[in-house]
Amino acid sequence: MALGACSAPANLPDLAAAEHLADAGDLNGALAAYRRAQVSCRAIKPPRRARTVCADALLGEPDALDRAGRTADAITAYLVIPARAAGDPTVAATATYRAGRLLLRADRPDQTVAAWTALWRVITDYPDEPLAADALAALLADGRTRDPHALAAELTKLSHAAALAHTTVADNLAWSLADLDEHELADLPAARALYDRIPVEFPASGLRDDARWRSAQVSLALHDPPGALTRLRGLLATREVSYMVGSYFSIWLDDAQLLLGQVLRDDLHDLPGAAAAFRRLPKDYPASVLRDDALYELAATLALAHDAPGACHAIAALRALEPESKYRARADALAAELACR
Repeated sequence: MALGACSAPANLPDLAAAEHLADAGDLNGALAAYRRAQVSCRAIKPPRRARTVCADALLGEPDALDRAGRTADAITAYLVIPARAAGDPTVAATATYRAGRLLLRADRPDQTVAAWTALWRVITDYPDEPLAADALAALLADGRTRDPHALAAELTKLSHAAALAHTTVADNLAWSLADLDEHELADLPAARALYDRIPVEFPASGLRDDARWRSAQVSLALHDPPGALTRLRGLLATREVSYMVGSYFSIWLDDAQLLLGQVLRDDLHDLPGAAAAFRRLPKDYPASVLRDDALYELAATLALAHDAPGACHAIAALRALEPESKYRARADALAAELACR
């Protein structure tokens, strides 16, 4: 009896049958099986397992319709799921998001409003669900080619909404608005201000380091090398924190280290500071693909500083590190100019 109580739930065959029938092209049979599973799933124990199976049964029905080419019916089925999802925000968000994407995929003017309504609803009604960020990304990709000013106005309104201020989509709202300001609206000061907000207001955000990197780039576009240095150093400081706590390293760290040296040399004419920045890159990021970049830049910087032996040493290190480096021809020409041994 104990073994029987722990056996597979009775409705799992219903769900498996629905998926099999859908794959085999038997749409009517699949829909019937999905609907049976939507009822019988409620008896599964424990409740957590029941929620998972019921979600698969609910979402499977419109998915089967879409795969069979009945997109309009799939959209209708998706849009009624939130009312049937028994308070499960993940299922409701998923259904609403998928409906919005299907409406957007049609690329018809009469469906664009409905598509945007569904995607905005994911953000406003389910802001702590991961799909809220995906819905926002879809709106950004579509809206920037249609009416970026209207999209920016809506993003600004939502970014100031108290109900969304402490949700997991709040940092994505700031990022999306900054992206529009930087590229479509050409408002670089506004873009930089928004990028700068993200590490301060959302220190745990996955966009934190990307925001610092973009803010440094925008600072250079604004002809503000000191501002770029401040942001690059803020990004590089995360390496020490990550190293101490055993956390991840940002993908931008080696890029930031290289750019730091270039800004110090080319914009601020600080040759010793630039040389120190270039020397750190191979040492701090031994797996970086930018190590040969740093060694060549170091050689060029030391040559400008009239340190021929140091420049020759950097060229030798570059040749030893990567004989086929894209900088090899330039390094050889510089070596000949310096009469390196």
